Amino acid sequence: MRFRPCRPFVLLAALLAALPFSARAAVPQGAPQGAPKGKPITIGFDIELTGGLAPNGRAALLAMQIWARNTNAHGGLLGRPVKLIYYDDQSNPALVPGIVTKLLDVDHVDLLIGGNGTNVVAPAMPVAIAHHLTLLGLFGLDVNHAFHYKRYFSIIPAGGMHPTQSFSHGFFAVAATLKPRPKTVALVGADAEFSRNALRGAREQAEKYGFKVVYDGTYPPNTADYTPVVRAIAARHPDLVFVGSYPPDSVGMIRAAREVGLKTRLFGGGMVGLQATAIKTELGPLLNGITNYDFWLPVKGLASPAALAFLRQYQAAAAKVAGVDKLGFYLPPFAYADLQVLGQAVTGVGGFDQAKLAAYLRSHTFQTVVGPIRFGPNGEWAAPRVLETQFQGVKGHGDRQFTNPKTEVVLWPKRLANGRVRTPYQQAVKP
Repeated sequence: MRFRPCRPFVLLAALLAALPFSARAAVPQGAPQGAPKGKPITIGFDIELTGGLAPNGRAALLAMQIWARNTNAHGGLLGRPVKLIYYDDQSNPALVPGIVTKLLDVDHVDLLIGGNGTNVVAPAMPVAIAHHLTLLGLFGLDVNHAFHYKRYFSIIPAGGMHPTQSFSHGFFAVAATLKPRPKTVALVGADAEFSRNALRGAREQAEKYGFKVVYDGTYPPNTADYTPVVRAIAARHPDLVFVGSYPPDSVGMIRAAREVGLKTRLFGGGMVGLQATAIKTELGPLLNGITNYDFWLPVKGLASPAALAFLRQYQAAAAKVAGVDKLGFYLPPFAYADLQVLGQAVTGVGGFDQAKLAAYLRSHTFQTVVGPIRFGPNGEWAAPRVLETQFQGVKGHGDRQFTNPKTEVVLWPKRLANGRVRTPYQQAVKP
């Protein structure tokens, strides 16, 4: 099987090297140390550089390359340089097992991490389990639900003992504040791993909040026309519409909702892709009124000095690379944190012993650009940190408007809220 080369990204190391050190080394802090010596420590992974998840995958890769550059500039890992080895999985879950096997059996990487997203992290699990590996998965929603693997750890704020419920909690918590209180909800998503997990949690939240489910359906992942799906939902007249979707179908569902003239009080919930700058600028004003999850935004309470230093570094590099998220609010901080956690664990253990790494990950707190991370007994974050936001006042298709906190308003949790929900959806769509 042939894997696509990653040619658009082979120049990233040179671009990063060309940045002034003040831009490159904001994270970690401290003066540059001596050059690392010896055989490189290799970290292998699959990543989505083409296909539906490419906007997120390309941004994640850039963040990881920045981490490698910073680490090597500060003495490396265990005194040795670090080297990333990766292949484009084309956003295709079927390619993942072959890529992971190649990384282990041909490239002989020292450490393996999961790709980005539920649909591509899950296929790596059987291979990792067969090799008794410790695996960090990036943005995999409740991937370990079916495996109960003690050496799996998830880098996603939808944590706690019930991560699928954590993922959709904000949507239903905001809905419960509406007056009069909503009564019914429609649940819809693709017939794929992520959507199935997201909808499972949404069903449990609907029951918890006492909302009657009047539509509960899936569509094929390769659906091209979402208008019939939205018409079927509209026919049930739900007060709320929760969508669990990946980027291509998120865009399709939004366009279909506006075409049909969907009438509901809240629309969104679990739509992946709306966090990416390229999709935000593509949709522009079509985003208005959508209430959706997010994981990180540069708002008070989240925008720590370390996070802002990383973003300055990321944005300086992203400005020189085509096809990369220019703002980097969503995935890049977590991709960087993913490798920060791994690096701290390797340093703490003093090597690559997989059992020792798992024990260390389970028993320590890790300092990262997204704040402290501690894992619970199921390998998820001990405490969830999901945001619920609503797009308001989006005008045109420029990207700088999305640096304004009033364009993507945080509604939940209350301690981070900086605005109020606009409802119903058909009125909130107005800029």
